[in-house]
Formats: sequence, structure tokens, C-alpha cells
Amino acid sequence: MLFSDKVMKNQKKMIMKIYVIIVTVVSLIISCCTGRTDLENAKGSINIADLESWVKELASDRFMGRAPFTDGEIITVEYLAKELKKIGFEPAFNGSYFQDVPMVKISSAVKGPVTIQSSGTVFEFEAPNDIAVISPQVKKEIIINSSEMIFAGFGIVAPEYGWNDYRGLDVKGKTVVVMVNDPGLYTGDTALFKGPEMTYYGRWTYKFEEAARQGALGILIIHETKGAGYAYTIPRKSSVSPNLYIQSADSNSTHCQFTGWISSGTAEKLFGSKGITVSELRSSACGKEFRGFPLEINISLIINNTIEYNQSKNVAGILKGSARPDESIVYTAHWDHFGIGESENGDSIYNGAIDNGTSMAWELAIGKAFSLLKKKPERSIVLLFPTAEEQGLAGSLYYTGHPVFPIEKTVACLNNDGLLPIGRMKDVMITGFGQSELDDYAKDAAAEQHRYVCGDPNSHTGMFFRSDHFSFVRKGIPSLYARGSVESREFGKEWAAVKEKEYIEDKYHRPSDNFEPGKWNFEGIAEDAALAFIVGHRLAESDIFPALKPGSEFLKIRK
Repeated sequence: MLFSDKVMKNQKKMIMKIYVIIVTVVSLIISCCTGRTDLENAKGSINIADLESWVKELASDRFMGRAPFTDGEIITVEYLAKELKKIGFEPAFNGSYFQDVPMVKISSAVKGPVTIQSSGTVFEFEAPNDIAVISPQVKKEIIINSSEMIFAGFGIVAPEYGWNDYRGLDVKGKTVVVMVNDPGLYTGDTALFKGPEMTYYGRWTYKFEEAARQGALGILIIHETKGAGYAYTIPRKSSVSPNLYIQSADSNSTHCQFTGWISSGTAEKLFGSKGITVSELRSSACGKEFRGFPLEINISLIINNTIEYNQSKNVAGILKGSARPDESIVYTAHWDHFGIGESENGDSIYNGAIDNGTSMAWELAIGKAFSLLKKKPERSIVLLFPTAEEQGLAGSLYYTGHPVFPIEKTVACLNNDGLLPIGRMKDVMITGFGQSELDDYAKDAAAEQHRYVCGDPNSHTGMFFRSDHFSFVRKGIPSLYARGSVESREFGKEWAAVKEKEYIEDKYHRPSDNFEPGKWNFEGIAEDAALAFIVGHRLAESDIFPALKPGSEFLKIRK
């Protein structure tokens, strides 16, 4: 071979190498661009028209208020299954979109007045206006005859905080009276519990659980709007509505025989007969040296229960992961509301347009975006619509005990509940801010939308414990409950706070929570859905399991 031929051959080899490199680089660039375009196109599918259409339908009278165990449930779950199929999500439960949740419905009615005897004075209080009580036990009749009442402070046993309100008390077979929330709210001491932020110890569900563990016959919480986060009308309404429980082998015999709330006015009248004010009771209970004491008051009442065994349904669809299909990101938005109940202003259908029609639309929009991706996510995406959230998160609790994938393979839960359709917001408010590394994912996604992340300014109301993500948190699963809430881009913070206050006072858990065409602005909900989609996509493309943060009281569960 001539030297010139060798040179030419080497040049050809070099040209070929350069060509291969160029082709590879161009392919990578195209691939990256395609990935970005694919993601942006999918995110761009989240639109106001879809959101409005879903809410309009789910909040219509045809759904009869979406109460479990009713015809409204049948219509609701079938509609959600149809929409899941339409957006390309497969059935989650062995070929079905439905997971049967065995439940018992208990409708409690107080027979006659609730009689309380104090120092020779007999009070007859009316249920539910003065005192809101139910029985969670699966018994047709509960008779309470002169049960001794004990004041047990906040009803908390929290070793990690050095706190035990039941210390030295024997409450077996007696009725405990406790304050709402926890001491941190009222003292202003940020070193006491979590200061103004409610811990789970401040939640009414915990207080009922702890009273039962202590062997109490019954428990009454003194209602105060500041500590509860809502007016007395909410527990009042709950006491006259059917209550749902997951069926148990012991027929709920480990629960107290009765549970409930005393209105603040009733409490002042009752304890005033002993020369004590509610403020004085609360103040004494906040002290670290507090000791509970007998009130020298007895309570008598009769509760008649109507009991119905049945099955409600969780609804879920799956988009299976392309690389790690057994690992899942779960989105949740409960489908249930209160059905047809007490009439207000001539309306008795509790349509739940905001609670939780807007969030169901949020979740369907996210699911549609995932299904439009050309490159399917590496981890599976689960869209879960739990039942009976309004009844103590029963549906999501059942799911976490009977998940589609092993719970340890559940990467995260992204939940929403009650999204206000009031336009675009500057903030992304995280309920439970500081609990997990999902805060950081949300912060990055928020920055791309020129928004900022913040905590819940009303964390004393305990919203972190009041929606379906908390069922996952109790299993140690990092969960994100995030939405724009604090600062309107157009009208500012004060306006946004007024809108939220109006919703809580005028619509929350009332028949007036109706879809209002022409008045609502879905732009903010669309942005919130886009943010949750981006967070979920990044989790789905990663092999990382985000962690709970050191300050979380649920960290030990995950470990």
C-alpha cells in the first residue's frame, strides 16, 4: 500500500469517528430536547376547561352529595372509573378500578336531653345544639347513668414532651373532659410541643383514642373556635350525620362508649356552677405541673344507634412504570362528601364542589398529563380517590393497610383537599411544612413558576392531620399537601385570607359549597396541578426515596 493510500485511509477513519461523534451529540441534543418538549407538552395539557368540566359534573345534583352507601356513591365511583379509563390509567385492583372497603355506618340519636348534675343543680342540655355526642360502638343502645366527670387537661400523654395529663388519674368507667388542641397554642412557648403549630396530640382523633386507652367510659372536648380551627357548627353537623368506621372484629368495643364536644356556651354555663371559667380551666391545663381532678359533676344520657353494614369503594387507576413498576407515587383526593342532609336556605344537597370536587379535578388533570408522556415514567403512578375521608380518613387508612404495591415501595403521597378557585397565587403553601424532603422538591418546582414556598399560617388548626395524606404519613411515607393559598398574584395576602375565611365560615361542610359558573377562576388550580405533576415526574424518574426530616414525629416509623 502506498503511503498516500495509508494517509487517505486514516483520514477516512478520522472522518468516520468525527461523524459518529457528531451524530451522537446531535442525537443526545435531540433526545434532550424531545424529553423537554415531551414533558412540557404533557404539562401543557393541564387546562382550565378540563378542570371546570370535571368540577361542574362531580358537584352537580345528579351525584346527590357523593355520600358513601348511597346511590350517589354508585354514580360517583363509576364516573371516576370512566374518567380514569379515558385518560389511559389501567384498573389498580386486580382488573378493577374499585377496592371494597368493608365499613359499618352508625347513625347516633340522643334520646331526650343530656342531663348533667352539678352541686344539686340539674342541667338539661339539648343535643346537638348544646352538646354534640355520638357512640362509635356497634351497639343499638348506649345508656350512661350518672357517670363521674374528670377534667384531664388536654387529654395528652406525650413522653417525648415530658407530658402526661392522665398522671395520677383513675378514669376507668368515667367521663373525661378535655380542652381542644395542645398547650403550645395557648402559651406562646415555642419550646412547648410545637408552639402554635398543632401536633397530633392536639387533634380530636388522638384525644378520643387516648381516652379509650385510659379506659374512659366517654370523652367530651370543650369546643373553642381558635383551637379547633372551625366553628361549633362543624362537630354539631357531624354528630347528626351518619359516621363510618372500618369494620372490626371487636365491634369497636375498644372505643369509648360515647365521644363528643361541648359548645363553649354550654361549658361556661356548666362550669360556672362550680365557680370555674373555661379560661381558668385552660390556663391551669397549660401548666407543666398540672394535675387532673374530679369535677364533682355527673352526666347521664341515652344514645340510640342505627347500624348498617356495607361496603364502600376506593377508586384507583395505575400508569405502570417502565423501569421500576413496583415502586409507586400515589396521588390522592377523596371523592366523598355528606350526601343529602340538614337543609339550609332550602338546599339539602351537600354537593362539595370545593371539598373535594376541585381536588378530584386536580388529580385527573395530573393523571392525564402523565398518560400523554411519550416516555413513560420509570416508577408507577397511582391515582387514588379514597372513600370516607370525611369520616376520619377511613378509605385511605384502609388503602395503606391493603395497598396496590407494598407500602415500603410507596415513594411518596401527593394529596390535595379543598382547592379554592380564586386565581393564580404567588405562594405554594405546604401543610406540614418541615416534615419531609418533598418540601425541597416543591420549592424547586415553585421557583420554575416564579412562586415561593411557605408553611401554613394557620397550622394551629391541624390541617396536616385532617386529610388523606396523613394515612400515608402514619405509615412513614413522605407526603406533600401543597397549594396556593396565602398570596394572590393580583390582590395580595389580605384578600386571599378573606376569601379563605369566607369559604370556611359560609361554605365548608355546608350545602352552599356549590359550583359557581362564571365566578370561579381555575388558573391557580391549574398551576397547582402543574407543580404536583412536575414533582411527581421527578420522583418517578429517580431511584431516590425522599426522607422524612429529623423534626418529624413520624421519622421512627419510616426507619
